[in-house]
Amino acid sequence: MLPRIPGVTIDPGGIPVSDLSGLVPTSAIRLDASATDWRDAIRLSGDLLTAAGTAGPSYTEAMIEVVEEHGPYIVIAPGFALAHARPDGSVARTGLSFVRLSEPVEFGNKANDPVQLVMALASVDSKAHQKALASLARVLGTPERRLALDNATSPEGVLAALETGSGAKKNPRAVPAPAVSGAANETAPTSESGSSDQVPSKGLVLTVCGNGLGTSLFLKNTAEQVLDRWGWSPYLTIEATDTISAKGRAKEADFLLTSQAIAQTLGDVGVPVEIIENFTSQEEIDAAMRHRYAV
Repeated sequence: MLPRIPGVTIDPGGIPVSDLSGLVPTSAIRLDASATDWRDAIRLSGDLLTAAGTAGPSYTEAMIEVVEEHGPYIVIAPGFALAHARPDGSVARTGLSFVRLSEPVEFGNKANDPVQLVMALASVDSKAHQKALASLARVLGTPERRLALDNATSPEGVLAALETGSGAKKNPRAVPAPAVSGAANETAPTSESGSSDQVPSKGLVLTVCGNGLGTSLFLKNTAEQVLDRWGWSPYLTIEATDTISAKGRAKEADFLLTSQAIAQTLGDVGVPVEIIENFTSQEEIDAAMRHRYAV
């Protein structure tokens, strides 16, 4: 029996789901693979999950269907896509795969195409992988680690780049927090019209993706890092959600953070929607939140 470790969740496969590199077996890493298009790239990553016993072939097709339905929102950073879908009966345990393409392919995301790195995520539920995604956000947001993924010559090199410990460097691109006094709800966001009128903060920001399980959590993690730097974490809550839930809950929030593709799916939800192109960029999210909170 595995021992209980405070703060660490063990998924049914016996792997600590806070351990990013531990969720990517060497058998689920493929370097310099050839793909004809984005569907082929996702199938490569899904096939690795199947071969590792993480999920079945139906899950691979579900990941492709997500992009067909919601657009290429899974391309969350320049040259990087995080393929995922809602858990189905074929998902045996939480896990990730990693594919680096020999030649990048277009997913249809103007801001972040072409894509050369594709990771596929399968999770047994909506919470099991949250700490792993937080670790992945830190890895991709650190230029040295991203470069290491781009240039790794072996699966072991990929795992070394994915390893995040207490010695991980802070993002050197992070900018200083604004000088504010009092709680976040005392510095109210401006209206969407851009006028000088202020409205009281509701203390909630929603991050949105197609399923509420992958890229929205990734965006939530990066946004929370911004709040931590500002010292606003005690005053604002950031929640990840899916498009259907977001339409129903939008007016509970100050605004939404999401991709261009998901924003088009959402339409008018009655509150401002901030488009984020690079989900790993604290700078971009920082600018969006400064705009909405007029700081």
